[in-house]
Amino acid sequence: MLQISVVIPVFNEEESLPELHNWIQRVMDGNAFSYEIIFVNDGSTDQSWSEIVRLGQINPHVKGINFVRNYGKSAALDIGFGKAQGEVVITMDADMQDSPDEIPELYEMVIDQGFEIVSGWKKKRHDPFTKTVPSKFFNWVTRVISGIKLHDFNCGLKAYKNKVVKNIHIYGEMHRYIPLIAKWNGFSKIGEKVVEHRPRKYGETKFGIERFVNGFLDLISVSFVNRYKKKPMHFFGFLGTVSFLTGFIITSWLIFEKVYGVYRGLRVRDITDQPLFFLALVALIVGVQLFLTGFLAEMMTSNTSRKADYNIDEEFNFEG
Repeated sequence: MLQISVVIPVFNEEESLPELHNWIQRVMDGNAFSYEIIFVNDGSTDQSWSEIVRLGQINPHVKGINFVRNYGKSAALDIGFGKAQGEVVITMDADMQDSPDEIPELYEMVIDQGFEIVSGWKKKRHDPFTKTVPSKFFNWVTRVISGIKLHDFNCGLKAYKNKVVKNIHIYGEMHRYIPLIAKWNGFSKIGEKVVEHRPRKYGETKFGIERFVNGFLDLISVSFVNRYKKKPMHFFGFLGTVSFLTGFIITSWLIFEKVYGVYRGLRVRDITDQPLFFLALVALIVGVQLFLTGFLAEMMTSNTSRKADYNIDEEFNFEG
């Protein structure tokens, strides 16, 4: 097995690729690592794929995957994780804001210190406040929900044991929450390292403000899916029970009140004339529907299996 796999999602970064490749190569050769560099071209519209192919021709350690269209960073990482052969898998962005000089220490923290995941922390960032302020807020929310004491969940520079990346599946925009997904899959030895955040040298950022809205929605989604994907009835069944019992108790009380009033000769409104009756009726119906949703979800969970949804145009240097 190789010592290190470097997985790099690429989207319109043709200018930075040669310099990034040369830098990684110097670090790997200087430390005598056995390695591979996996560039995943995520539907770039510039010459990024041509540059990756050129790098593969001059360096046998370079491997490339080319998507037919843009699927997003999570898809690029997911397919790269599936191909990675290294004992330690390191991810970084292609814009050269992550420093390859961090690789040896990240590797050491995984191999010698026993971490399953090491996440970078861009303590000093070269980004405008429109990115740093929302980022701090979402990191705080994620810490509260996950219980993982990381300062920067979205840092692209991370290191993983190979078994971690082979046992998680990410999609959508869930790359921000890989430590959270890994923890809920049983990998709880998570460390953090302060890393250098470099100013962008080429091009412009590919991320807009909408990513923070999407990020919040993805946090809710990943929290729900990873907690209940194997036991959806625990969620829907609990809510259904609460709703059904609420409706049943209200209905029972109204019936008792009516019978008691008639027995005592008191004037009592008809049950159907009371707003509480309709509230109870809705609660009963919703409770039954939630139970049915839980049963259907259980059936779907037991009959579905993971499948790849990414259409690859071409790739090279992968055996088999």
